[in-house]
Amino acid sequence: MLRKLIIFIAVLALATMACGFNIDLPQRAQPGPEVVEDISLPYPKADDVSLKLSFGAGKMKLSPGGSQLVDGTATYNYEEFKPQVVTDGGNVQVKMGDEKFTVFPSFDNLKNEWDLKLGDQPMNLSIESGAYDGTFEFGGLALTSLTIKDGAADVKLAFSEPNQTEMSVFKYSTGASDVRMEGLANANFSIFDFSSGAGDYTLNFSGELQRDASIKIVSGFSNLIIIVPEGVEAVVTVQSGISNINAGPGWSQSGDVYKQKGEGSTLTFVVEMGAGNLTLSK
Repeated sequence: MLRKLIIFIAVLALATMACGFNIDLPQRAQPGPEVVEDISLPYPKADDVSLKLSFGAGKMKLSPGGSQLVDGTATYNYEEFKPQVVTDGGNVQVKMGDEKFTVFPSFDNLKNEWDLKLGDQPMNLSIESGAYDGTFEFGGLALTSLTIKDGAADVKLAFSEPNQTEMSVFKYSTGASDVRMEGLANANFSIFDFSSGAGDYTLNFSGELQRDASIKIVSGFSNLIIIVPEGVEAVVTVQSGISNINAGPGWSQSGDVYKQKGEGSTLTFVVEMGAGNLTLSK
């Protein structure tokens, strides 16, 4: 009886407390007129230039051909998406006005699109995004380092032409995404560090391999395809319990090590996957 009384008092207290609360639900965002804003940024007067693009949700397209550091447009219909530019010496940042929108909430008809052309002088480039669609063409640029961090993304990335300088490190960290990269040998990196959650990933190392390179891949439950063109020396060490490994013609296996014979520079891979499917192709 005492236990029932205690429970009754507790329920009555919670009900009384609830009556004293006013819950303010966020108002549904309403799109406004569509705005097309020019983004035109000269190179800073510095020996070392770093460009950071902080983008929330929407669509982003990057390509070469800029006459300065950045040329392009931002198209949006919600005032909070208005981009901002922050410059500190050689560091330039373009960021979405309200960075809390890492994913589009259930708002109707919202639009946020960046279409930017990058200049061909040496720079460190970093991209931070939420859930978005990305189309990146980096061929012909001069990237000394490249860092990409995103959430649940759909990204197509390519180096259709050789990077015009040596890239020290290329880091890509993503959530549960669909990412396809092509022409990675053209990136001319020394180290490529790729980490991901569950998803579908295709890493194509076509292009002109100018020097030895090390690649580390850490992925969750995913479908991973590694493409190394015929004639390129490659060594892949698998350090995980991948449920299925499919090595195509030209690949030899010795325990957890897979090799493809070739000439010239060598691609050395270490792959760590919790589970999933790994395909080695050419």
